[in-house]
Amino acid sequence: MTFPWMLLWEVSLTVTVIGSTLVTIFLLTLPSAFSNFPSHEITESDFTDDQKNDLERSGFAFYQKHKDEDGSLKIETSVQIVVLGDIGRSPRMQYHALSIAHNGGRVDLIGYVDPSIDINPEVKAHRMINIVPIPVFPFQPTSKMSFLLLAPLKIAFQIQALYHALGYRTKANKWMLVQNPPSIPTLFVAQIICFLRSTKLVVDWHNFGYSILALRLGPEHILVKISQWYEGYFAKSAAAHFAVTNAMCRVLKEKWNIDALPLHDRPANHLRPLTEDERVTFLKTRPELEGQPFDLHDRSWRLIVSSTSWTPDEDFSIMLDALVRYATIRKREKALPRIWAVITGKGPLQAYYKSKIQQYVQEGNLNDTIISTAWLSTADYARLLGSADLGISLHTSSSGVDLPMKVVDMFGTGLPVAGWGQFEAWPELVKEGENGRGFGSGEELCGILQELFVEKDKGRQLRRLKDGALRESERRWDDEWMPVAGHLFGFASATRS
Repeated sequence: MTFPWMLLWEVSLTVTVIGSTLVTIFLLTLPSAFSNFPSHEITESDFTDDQKNDLERSGFAFYQKHKDEDGSLKIETSVQIVVLGDIGRSPRMQYHALSIAHNGGRVDLIGYVDPSIDINPEVKAHRMINIVPIPVFPFQPTSKMSFLLLAPLKIAFQIQALYHALGYRTKANKWMLVQNPPSIPTLFVAQIICFLRSTKLVVDWHNFGYSILALRLGPEHILVKISQWYEGYFAKSAAAHFAVTNAMCRVLKEKWNIDALPLHDRPANHLRPLTEDERVTFLKTRPELEGQPFDLHDRSWRLIVSSTSWTPDEDFSIMLDALVRYATIRKREKALPRIWAVITGKGPLQAYYKSKIQQYVQEGNLNDTIISTAWLSTADYARLLGSADLGISLHTSSSGVDLPMKVVDMFGTGLPVAGWGQFEAWPELVKEGENGRGFGSGEELCGILQELFVEKDKGRQLRRLKDGALRESERRWDDEWMPVAGHLFGFASATRS
């Protein structure tokens, strides 16, 4: 045998041995599969003293009510909830976790944990919810080119992090509930783990991942086309699907023959209307109003609130244009009240728009208008919404069939809404002239502000919208969740409450 062939033989043999060794290790260390026997159990010793004192939030009250004679509570339903994003920015998935836990199920809530973003205190307090943080990819793209270069590395990093968290850092569960988007690589990893662990996969459709990618790359980009194929291929074999709108259910059926159950967003219990005294008490704590000649009890000014992620699918320039127009009109129509606008949230375009606001202020284009940005705790955000006169939604919908949960939060506090309404699913949430108004430009939004805030109207239009929002606030998350998701996961509201 000649030298080159001997070398090739030795290299091939080495590669084969290493490859077979790795495959053997992989097979020997596969995650354990789910089994109903024995059922998961919890006893009194699993609760800390603090959790025993916090009966309702920790789940100890449920344990006491439903435990067996031997002091154990059998957990028949266990769910991994997967959020490839900040858990604190995913209220719907947190509500899923709380509903499952409140009905006696066990939850592993898996996602990013940003210390600066509050997770619902009830989620953190509940004994049946285990928060599993996953590491964040350490590099962020600064341009389209860097996005394309970093994307493969980020995907590989996320695959490893998700696989490890789902397969080894958490026990085998009966169900896996995945937030989509992001779909890459979440759906791929979820399918592998569900196959290996005999877990049933449920996809909760908030939007389409490929439509969001199209905002960055354009709808005809090859990666967008691949993303669209991938999303449908890895999702349609799931055991069940939820979607946030009826319109999204229709598109899923038409595009990928996926039968999804509509599960509309509804507010959680911490979002509620405030009394006038509660409203005034909260507003007195806001530093933005220090030194301002506002009488918090009269209505000579109006507070509007918008929550935004400061991303391209929420065009803040529309609201800024409306406020500049309003300030200009108010110079000649003094009957219009002053406006205080609070913009909550964090995101990549925040610094840009803050500089634009400062520029307009210096140029005198926002006279008698206060625009402030804020990042609030869960409780303070709920109180801010309950204290406002009008909520503003700038969500433009990349797919046309999703809905902004911020509007649901606003309705939860009885706050009427004006929002970008130029997409198909908007009427599923907002009834024009009943609980909100839709607009398609800054000029239209300015017109709405004038109509609702004009003094000669004596607030009749705004009160009508307020009454509609208060009626909407009566529709709560658990009322929507139990007959859809609760039924799927095997809960009976009559016995597990």
